[in-house]
Amino acid sequence: MYNLFTEFISNFITLLNQMSFYILLGIFVASILKFILPDDFIKRHLGTNSFKSLFKASLIGIPLPLCSCSVIPFVASLKESGASKSSIQTFLISTPITGADSILATYGVLGGVFTIFRLISSLIISIIAGILSILLLKSDKNLNRSSDNQQKCSCNCSCKSVKKQHSFRDIVDYAFNSLFKDIAKPLLIGLLVGASLSLITPADLKDIISDNYFISYVVALLIATPLYICATASIPIGASLLALGFPAGAVLMFLTAGPATNAVTISVVLSNLGKKSLIIYLSSIIIGSFIFGFILDYLSISLNLDLNTIIHDEDISFIDYISSAILSILMIFYTFKK
Repeated sequence: MYNLFTEFISNFITLLNQMSFYILLGIFVASILKFILPDDFIKRHLGTNSFKSLFKASLIGIPLPLCSCSVIPFVASLKESGASKSSIQTFLISTPITGADSILATYGVLGGVFTIFRLISSLIISIIAGILSILLLKSDKNLNRSSDNQQKCSCNCSCKSVKKQHSFRDIVDYAFNSLFKDIAKPLLIGLLVGASLSLITPADLKDIISDNYFISYVVALLIATPLYICATASIPIGASLLALGFPAGAVLMFLTAGPATNAVTISVVLSNLGKKSLIIYLSSIIIGSFIFGFILDYLSISLNLDLNTIIHDEDISFIDYISSAILSILMIFYTFKK
């Protein structure tokens, strides 16, 4: 029992040290982006039912710090503002899968190759979902009219807009009292689950998974689809799956499908965009993550890249330990704060 406890603590500290600095840095970057890219800017570029609008929706959505929970009211606001269904579909996929904090944390734990692949797959999957929406769904004329009216109003009413000056204190306040507060509890749970996986997974299951890629893909999707977890909190679980012998492609599928598909998001897509949009949404994510997972594993084998050894890097600096202490205090504070 004591050995299990010490192994759990060791796993937890290892994951925390690998992520903490990049999460803190990512939170600050995401907070700065919030003030650089205000909500009205985003809404202004997602109004048309065009391929250009899809590309903008995907690019804008990737760095934004909106998880699968906080993106929901934002999507409702986009719909009220007249954004097209295809743009909303694209935005709703690219935004929860990635974010400034998640991107940096992925780099810290899983390395540059995995991070780049995660960004590219998120971009392409979200754009494909939007393209399918344009091709298979009838355009909503009311949405487009709403968008036109809003653009006219913004032109007539706010041509003399005044840019607000934001202090460093505002950035810090938003970073922790808004952004980090939302992910503190899921992140703590993700770290606890990630540290526990190697202790509760049977040895024979590890052998089956490591020897059969297709089974590992199916298992990763079965875990990810119903699980309610944000992009950052999914990283320690993904890293633990990699350590258990899951191929990198299966981990990519988990990190893609986990934040983007859950019961809450599915119900929001159904109620706001309709059944056909929901089918496009789920099929794009599931099939797309399957394809990119397979491509990542194929490239890893072809180029002789052993992505499974990345998380065992023990080169932990003094800054990492300080960041881990700060992150631990913040997680506990915001998790139990009333």
